[in-house]
Amino acid sequence: MKQQLTKITIKGFKTIESLVDFAPGSLTVLVGPNGAGKSNFISFFRLLSWSLTSQGGLQVHVGESGGSSQLLYDGPEKTREIEVGLTVQTDLGENEYAFRLVYAAGDTFIFATEQYRFSGKQFSQKARWIELGAGHRESKLQEQADKGDKTASVVLGLLRKIIVHQFHNTSATSRIRQKWSLQDSRWLKEDGANLAPFLYRLQQQTPSYYRRIVDTIRLILPFFDDFELEPEFGFILLRWREKGSDRLFDVSQAADGMLRAMVLTALLLQPEQDLPGVLILDEPELGLHPYAINILGGMISSISTQVQVIVATQSVTLIDCFEPEDIVVVERQERASTFHRLSTNELATWLEMYSLSELWQKNVFGGRPL
Repeated sequence: MKQQLTKITIKGFKTIESLVDFAPGSLTVLVGPNGAGKSNFISFFRLLSWSLTSQGGLQVHVGESGGSSQLLYDGPEKTREIEVGLTVQTDLGENEYAFRLVYAAGDTFIFATEQYRFSGKQFSQKARWIELGAGHRESKLQEQADKGDKTASVVLGLLRKIIVHQFHNTSATSRIRQKWSLQDSRWLKEDGANLAPFLYRLQQQTPSYYRRIVDTIRLILPFFDDFELEPEFGFILLRWREKGSDRLFDVSQAADGMLRAMVLTALLLQPEQDLPGVLILDEPELGLHPYAINILGGMISSISTQVQVIVATQSVTLIDCFEPEDIVVVERQERASTFHRLSTNELATWLEMYSLSELWQKNVFGGRPL
């Protein structure tokens, strides 16, 4: 595994009042009732991504979220800051990044602290923190990396490889249903917008992986034959053929579930070296048939041996694809989200008679509205 998030601390963010040293495994599946905090946990990583990928990104994201008051636990009257600590483990040691965002005038945030460090495995003590000061409105990690700081560059690179994918928007005007630049094919977009050029690159450069994707899509969609990927003036539109027909179909004719099945399969079966460092999926089962969900679960389990995966789901079918230790139950105690990982030992007697999904439906381990 290229990298692994080993510790996550989040305080004061949305419904997450205090999550300290949460340790996600190679596969973490978040389950729980609506409003428990699963999506809030995932949305934190969107905030992190915005703050580290472009100058001004943090304030843009805060503004689009309705202001900093909407991101603070129970608002600024109760919570004045968000505190974060992340540890990413690699073969060489621990890479840590921590910061505090404080509520500021204009319903914005400023950094109260921002720091990072790398502690090599060969040393018994942890390295000292490198401080980036206070009062700035955007992360200074990129600026520090641009100055030639190797540690800052590595930490930044690792954090940028934590990618959230959500394929909920497959409406008629969604980006995935539009033509896309053929050149924008290196990485699959978070919403799958560049699926057509992404598949075209795999078809041309790694045909064995492309065939694996097509063969798996046929398991989910038995009528599917193959994609018809033809560039036109530097752009490409997703098209395909179906068995027993000479017609050519394009993305405007795809059902929502069909399109999600295609993009999820392409994401999870791409070459291993192209995968994100940490892959986060928000309700990937949306719109899929139970049979397709079982195939999805198998792909997620398989890929979790290569990269760390975090999934939020409401699907009873999907959780039966995993082990109890993979499941983290998210619930609300009064106003705050809580996170509890299951264990086989705790459920041993129950599991002799029932599946994980049946135990969830019976509320044996929680995760249902009370």
